[in-house]
Amino acid sequence: MTRALAVVSGLALIAAAVPWAGVHAQAPAPGVRIVRKSPAFDALVAKDAVVEKLADGYAWTEGPVWDKAGSRLLFSDIPGNHIVAWAAGKGASEFLKPSGYTGESPFTGREPGSNGLAFDAQGRLVLCQHGDRRLARLEKDGKFTTLADRYEGKRLNSPNDLVIQANGDILFTDPPYGLPGTFNDPGRELPFLGVYRLGKDGRVTLLVKDHSAPNGIGVSPDGTTLYVANSDPKRANWMAYPLKSDGSVGEGRVFFDSTPWVSKERPGLPDGLKLDVGGNVYATGPGGVHVFSPKGELLGSIETGVPTANVGFGDDGRILYITANTALLRVRALAKGQGF
Repeated sequence: MTRALAVVSGLALIAAAVPWAGVHAQAPAPGVRIVRKSPAFDALVAKDAVVEKLADGYAWTEGPVWDKAGSRLLFSDIPGNHIVAWAAGKGASEFLKPSGYTGESPFTGREPGSNGLAFDAQGRLVLCQHGDRRLARLEKDGKFTTLADRYEGKRLNSPNDLVIQANGDILFTDPPYGLPGTFNDPGRELPFLGVYRLGKDGRVTLLVKDHSAPNGIGVSPDGTTLYVANSDPKRANWMAYPLKSDGSVGEGRVFFDSTPWVSKERPGLPDGLKLDVGGNVYATGPGGVHVFSPKGELLGSIETGVPTANVGFGDDGRILYITANTALLRVRALAKGQGF
């Protein structure tokens, strides 16, 4: 999403190489600190964990997703309108350009590219495309298939993040960050900022419309809870909704409210999130990445010191990748990410 507005005690990062079998060690990320709020955090991130910087120099990194077939991580550089691939021993290389805006005329906004990324059950990449205002799938021949670009005949704002459920349904958020004028863009056709379900039948159903800035999205491992981040500095929270068997949602509740954290000292807002197999939520927000128990208890944080957009598990499922402002980071986890 946008890099909107966006101490602390913790373990100092050690500079020694990390003894990860089969993983090339990188330089520790300067200024990043791991802060432990609960003993339960030690079961998720080891006490001697090192946060490493893998790549840097991008405009705004987002959407990290592990490409199992290619043994690499893909992430979006939204202003650059491209997707980058990073692989151990090879480093970063361009994977796809354009990634989110395929029009011929110059894009007049700041964020034309792809945002959230995910792979479907057939191994095809599904993208939230800001500039094209759609949810799309990258086919094997390199062409895009539009999956959703309208709701009740009106164009979507700019799909931001997504999660693909086991049954093939795609849940996604639709804030206006990809529109040239964002919230006040004259091209907006919908009067609200929604959270939607794209069913296997191609039908787009509105799930929630009471968010002021819906952003990151995730579903609990048992499929009963939907999590949505709200990237509004005046309402910087994460909401949880009961997911019903028919795909609809019940009344939401505040999972965690980080509004008091919003400040220049803790840059960033609630953004992307992922879950581990135990249902713990790894959410980017003011100050970095925050890890919550399924009950909403803050267990610990990875304080990056910069606006931090998203996270994603990769490799064997126990490496957490972090897209932090202009850079890509990673840290070895003890818990395995959802989907591995």
